[in-house]
Amino acid sequence: MNKYLLILLASLLVACSSPAERPDNASDDRMNDLVMYAMSLADTPYRFGGNSSDKGFDCSGYVGHVYRHELNVSLPRTSREISRIGQPIEQSELRPGDLVFYNTLRQPFSHVGIYLGEGKFVHSPKSGDRIRVEQMQYNYWKTRFNGARRIR
Repeated sequence: MNKYLLILLASLLVACSSPAERPDNASDDRMNDLVMYAMSLADTPYRFGGNSSDKGFDCSGYVGHVYRHELNVSLPRTSREISRIGQPIEQSELRPGDLVFYNTLRQPFSHVGIYLGEGKFVHSPKSGDRIRVEQMQYNYWKTRFNGARRIR
């Protein structure tokens, strides 16, 4: 999908998210900026151990880069370590900018992405692939969901 279409989709998701999904007014603009920046990196290739837009990202490198760039927050390096910080939240409490975790390698919290709103998240999936948006309701993701965290 075209990078600019993905950015437009993200802005529409944030703007149309239900009140329950919206961050409080103090952090609303920051989270919108975070989501927009995350989407601006669409089509960046996956790279194991990667944490730069020039060379590519793995999932935790991508999330860490976005949080550092937009919120000046340094996250731990691995998805498992990231899953131990912030506030745990229920899936029903997700707001744009929250982190979602999955068991993709037969290990809990082995994958992380950024929630966009409307049941979608963006992530750096796997070798040979690029940053993209996914539907959380797809069976693959639904059966592997490990939880969510809010880092603010």
